[in-house]
Amino acid sequence: MKQKTMKHAFLSFCFLLSGFLFAQKSVNGTVTDQEGVPLPGATIVVIETNDGATTDFDGNYSISAADGLTIEISFVGYESQQVVVGADAVYNVSLVEGNALDEIVVTALGIKRAEKTLTYASQTVKSEDLTQARDISFANSLNGRAAGVEIRKSASGAGGSTRIILRGNKSLSGDSQPLIVIDGVPIVNNRGSQPGTWGGIDSGDGLSQINPDDIESINILKGANASILYGSQGANGVILITTKSGEEGDAKVTINSGVTFESVIKLPELQYNYGASGGQNSWDATAGNYDSSFVDDFFQTGANYVNSVSISGGGKKTKAYFSYYNSTSTGIMENFKYQKNNVSFKQSTKFLNDKMTISSNILLTDEKTDNRAPAGYYLNPLTALYMHPRERDFSDFKNYETFNAGTNMMDQNFPFNYHFLSNPYWIMNKQPKEDKIRRAISSLNLSYEISDKLSFQARASYDFSNKSYEQQHAAGSNPTNTGSNGRWDYAQFTDELFYSDAIFTYNNDFSDDLTFNAVLGASLQKTTFGNGVNVSTGGDGVLFYANEFNFQNLPTNIQVQSTLSSRVEKQALFANFVFGYKDAIFLDVAGRNDYASTLALTGNESYFYPSYGISAIISELVTLPEVISFAKVRVSAASVGNEVPFNKINPANSVTAAGGVNRNTQKPFTDLKPEMIETTEFGLDLRLLNNRIGIDLAVYDIKSTDQYLQLSAPAGSGYTTYFVNAGEITNNGIELSLRGNIIEKDNLSWTTIVNITQNKNEIVSIHPDIANLSTGSGEGFGSRMVAGGSIGDFYVSAFDRDAQGRIIVDATGQPQKVNDTGADVNFAGNAEPKVSVGWSNNFTFGDKFSAGFIVNGKFGGKVFSKTEMMLNGSGTSLRSGQARDNGGVSINGVDLNGNAVSSVPAAVWYSNNGIGDRNGISEPYVYDRTNIRLTQLSLAYNIDTASLGIPVEAATLSLIGNNLLYSAEAPFDPELAMSTNRNSQGIDNFNLPSTRTIGMNLRLTF
Repeated sequence: MKQKTMKHAFLSFCFLLSGFLFAQKSVNGTVTDQEGVPLPGATIVVIETNDGATTDFDGNYSISAADGLTIEISFVGYESQQVVVGADAVYNVSLVEGNALDEIVVTALGIKRAEKTLTYASQTVKSEDLTQARDISFANSLNGRAAGVEIRKSASGAGGSTRIILRGNKSLSGDSQPLIVIDGVPIVNNRGSQPGTWGGIDSGDGLSQINPDDIESINILKGANASILYGSQGANGVILITTKSGEEGDAKVTINSGVTFESVIKLPELQYNYGASGGQNSWDATAGNYDSSFVDDFFQTGANYVNSVSISGGGKKTKAYFSYYNSTSTGIMENFKYQKNNVSFKQSTKFLNDKMTISSNILLTDEKTDNRAPAGYYLNPLTALYMHPRERDFSDFKNYETFNAGTNMMDQNFPFNYHFLSNPYWIMNKQPKEDKIRRAISSLNLSYEISDKLSFQARASYDFSNKSYEQQHAAGSNPTNTGSNGRWDYAQFTDELFYSDAIFTYNNDFSDDLTFNAVLGASLQKTTFGNGVNVSTGGDGVLFYANEFNFQNLPTNIQVQSTLSSRVEKQALFANFVFGYKDAIFLDVAGRNDYASTLALTGNESYFYPSYGISAIISELVTLPEVISFAKVRVSAASVGNEVPFNKINPANSVTAAGGVNRNTQKPFTDLKPEMIETTEFGLDLRLLNNRIGIDLAVYDIKSTDQYLQLSAPAGSGYTTYFVNAGEITNNGIELSLRGNIIEKDNLSWTTIVNITQNKNEIVSIHPDIANLSTGSGEGFGSRMVAGGSIGDFYVSAFDRDAQGRIIVDATGQPQKVNDTGADVNFAGNAEPKVSVGWSNNFTFGDKFSAGFIVNGKFGGKVFSKTEMMLNGSGTSLRSGQARDNGGVSINGVDLNGNAVSSVPAAVWYSNNGIGDRNGISEPYVYDRTNIRLTQLSLAYNIDTASLGIPVEAATLSLIGNNLLYSAEAPFDPELAMSTNRNSQGIDNFNLPSTRTIGMNLRLTF
């Protein structure tokens, strides 16, 4: 140490002498990696004087040096670079990875940190991984690419919503969805309406409106430890999206143009040999020869067109990025069309000797969906398609309307008057649905480098959406759902989010061994969701004039309602301190205090929650075997409050259609507290064989308490309901990521990542007065939460069996239900998988060819098919036909007198009093969720543009495919969700069938 001090003194003296010859000046620039990503915390040293500085979070530095002196730029895991100062004052440096032992990742609030300093688990997905196979919904491309992330895709087709859960469900009343953040600030990801057992349509979500080609990377903060700076809204984790920015240099233009063709993978197994003899159900006992192609022919080959262009460039002071994106999908059902247009513009400009940077960003979306596919029984074309009587010619119903001279209107061409059956072509053409969303997300960011150690940032963003949903039901539609003059369902509303924050960042190296980083800030957020109008004439509502769908045609008994889903203001103070010792041990302490309007009048509107973590890079502290390149252990703990719903403290009254007032009957909840989530996490990060193999292990334990629960108020209290904080949920699990550079040669490379997740959820307690909480039910299926169970448990009606396990039947052969009831009282399983595995691979062959694929596996869990139950009841399922071929259904049964029964007539077994139709025994329709699939496949060829003499810098032609094949026991795709909210998980009820897409994409860079 003494020698080092003497050396510094000598160099300083020499520099003082050189000052007579050399004049000092300010040298500045930006330090990035090879991909242009800023490197915060990089070290800049003037070798001759030993003066030093570090880069800020945007990779910027400033240091004093004279002409002829040498500055050295270094960063852990990257090769150092030296620059001799000349006449220029700006020196931008791009560092090359050496034996990179860590990366720069984006964390909460958009703060960039070295991965080695993190005390919690996070996982980053790069842009090229998201867009590799050009999935029309980029959120689905996350599937299998990160451990601890469960994703279920809506069965409704392009533009549908996505269910994302990080580390299990944590709330008895909430949805457990993560917060979505773009460039450090939250955005709105509200999900629209969702289908249920009896019908409905997915209305999409906010995430589906993002342009995937604008995304630079996605970092997933899985636990409260990582997302503490976002407060209660980040309690379920955070999906951090970083968008592309302009790059210094000549303008670079990138064009992507692709098309994929979509086709059905699997349909229900149906029979075409037995008709209905003029009736509704195909229960003839005599086989015939009927058309077996009409179901296949009903579905078309859909097309997905994706085209985008981006322009990036700029100088040393100003950089800009512009993009336009268009996607169009026709889907597999006639009359469906999805269109989305995105425009984005992002710029940044430096002022005041590059100390101040002002950047802005605007994202515009125009999304329109026509006739998104429904699910459930009612108003679903698939119900009548699959159950069509076999002896009738289905093509007769393509002419879906006939003229009624008596009413002077067109009637539905359909022979049955049954409550959930309608002509499929009538539904698609005469009951059209249109969804429109126009959205703008804008942000402004000002940052100022006060000194080499202290910087300030202020930013504001505004997310605004105008949404309209309309369905027009023509007169003549199914009378169960529609009045005689038709029906009109219309909603128009806006969602708004205003966010602003101010952040001070301080970085200082107190000595060669001790470093300190601090973040102090405050934020303000205001949201107003669902502010608009809604009207529905309903099944019994009668419009004045047929097929006139407007407000003037509404009868006086139909109320046009003003809607407001939520209006919330939240203020916060937050801080984060990171202490580093010898660049090997890091202590991370964070805290946030929220002030929430939803808790006004309770005395609990201000609440604080902390986070603590420590990590140690063992490989920097002790000598490890040569095979271990890097080893880090980490442990962290956090407590965070979960969001509290709007208007629950003392709900407002409402006005009726007749002008009266519906008085609030809920007892004021003035002692309400936020739900609390406490989490601990242990982690290990190992890199072996000169970083060719990586192992990242996380073990976590999460406890959620003070759940927000509703109970029935005692008689005579003057109220009907009241609320309590009670209940406890736990989630504990393991996440394992294995990364390998298996082959690293000039002409061949192979990199692979395996992500493995196991999560166990338990409802420890609810409340003594609550037996269970329903999360969706209907006719033989019920999903509910029970103390001792897990979120996602579902129940079915079951066979009554004797002591030997034989099914008990009556004299006619009808199977008996447990307790002779149709209630869903028998536990069937849980809709969540026990283990999830994602295996992604990328190959390069020379400099021309590359390939990649993902295989996903879900192991364990159960799902339920209401579709199979209904098809059995109608006699159109393959098994009902095979049973007639075989002369009956073979069973291991016993009659009421104890006599063995080995066969039951098919029509009896599959009837509504057996195991078919709506009220049969539902036990046989529970299936294992386990499935393995080839999720993505891409083959790319880099065209040699130089030899072709074309004015293109680079060109890549790719063959791409998504969801190409899968293997599962269930008769439907168990990874497609009828509903993406928490209700009725694991059920198929005439869902749109699973599809595969195959196509190509051309990428050009100028």
